[in-house]
Amino acid sequence: MKKLAIVVAGGPAPGINSVIGAATIRARLSGVEVLGIQDGFKWISEGDLSHVVPLTIEDTSRIHFRGGSYIGISRANPTRSPEHFQRTLDALEKLDVGMLITIGGDGTATLAQIISEKTRGKIRVVHVPKTIDNDIDLPYDVSTFGFQTARHVGVEIVKNLMVDAKTTHRWYFVVAQGRKAGHLALSIGKAVGATNIIIPEEFQQGCPVAFNTVVDILAGSVIKRLGYGRQDGIVLLAEGLADCIDPEDLAKHTAIPRDHMGNVHVAEINLGEVLEKAVKERLAGLGIKATLITKYIGYEVRCADPIPFDMEYTRDLGYCAARYIIEGGTEAVVSIVNGRFQPISFQDMKDPATGRPRVRLVDVDSDRYKIARSFMLRLKRQDFDKPEELARFAAAARLTPEAFREQFHHLVKDEPEVAVDVELGLAAKAVELAGGPVR
Repeated sequence: MKKLAIVVAGGPAPGINSVIGAATIRARLSGVEVLGIQDGFKWISEGDLSHVVPLTIEDTSRIHFRGGSYIGISRANPTRSPEHFQRTLDALEKLDVGMLITIGGDGTATLAQIISEKTRGKIRVVHVPKTIDNDIDLPYDVSTFGFQTARHVGVEIVKNLMVDAKTTHRWYFVVAQGRKAGHLALSIGKAVGATNIIIPEEFQQGCPVAFNTVVDILAGSVIKRLGYGRQDGIVLLAEGLADCIDPEDLAKHTAIPRDHMGNVHVAEINLGEVLEKAVKERLAGLGIKATLITKYIGYEVRCADPIPFDMEYTRDLGYCAARYIIEGGTEAVVSIVNGRFQPISFQDMKDPATGRPRVRLVDVDSDRYKIARSFMLRLKRQDFDKPEELARFAAAARLTPEAFREQFHHLVKDEPEVAVDVELGLAAKAVELAGGPVR
């Protein structure tokens, strides 16, 4: 039987080692030799086979406790060059690889399919979806591995920031990783009870959104909070928000880095600092002095030791990936639905418009999002409909009610309908008036 190779590509996510360990153990118990391709496709795409190591049960049986990747990782993409791709195929042939388990995101899944197609099935491929962004289009309510750990660690970080915010009377703008989708920002923010959460999906119908609209949403939260007697708060921002803001608007405030395809490289935009400066200026124009601090969450969480959920989940994924490919399966993404293994074909995950795997976005029509939105402290339509509330916030902004309406009413013009229980609304209001938990 030909050998099974395992390769990890893209960015780190908690649970990688659990997949490697479980897949290796399952394969070795079936008498299959396992190879670990170190540092993604970096070396073999250059024809260098010296970074390929044998994997054994003894080597991998306890690596699942730790974050990072036992065999390294890289973002090297051999398909960017015909020469690099051919060297990759030649290397796999020289290594006698007939089965390949890829661990990565949507780009790695696409690469895995290309390898299968170009070798005409001589190399079977199975992909294990990995990203803390949670944006791979798996069945409903099935997380990408690493997401739950990233949320857990992110919550612990933000909890500490919340205490600091209240103690020192300051605001934190926390930018969470999420290239296209706001799952991580939303889930961290909702869990801790953040003052506000802004994700790109809320602007789906109005993208691109004006830079000043985002600034006013944030300034409005600060003003509303002041109206209730508080000078502190926590805002969660998804980094993908940068891709949703009008690029011409954004370019007035910062340089716009782009990748080799001309796409905005959101990870390189200092979104927090750009918004922090703009919101300070907006508030200063109203005579309000606020202390705003930016914090990024991404690198701290993606190599964390996996929590028990992800340890168990990823060991299941690794086991199923090895079993499926050894039994002849190929060109499928591994998923576990309701405790049962469910392979999803590459074709079923493709977006016909792009030819790449579909991106899973936050469903802003779901109750999960609507509940989060109802608890956010941001200016809402009802604030302008109730004279006493309008007067409260106008006074905090040092404006007349008429001037406040003129400057901020645009935020609620297209406000989505968020159906919540009356009791929920009253409870949220009571929490704010009482000073409430550390939000």
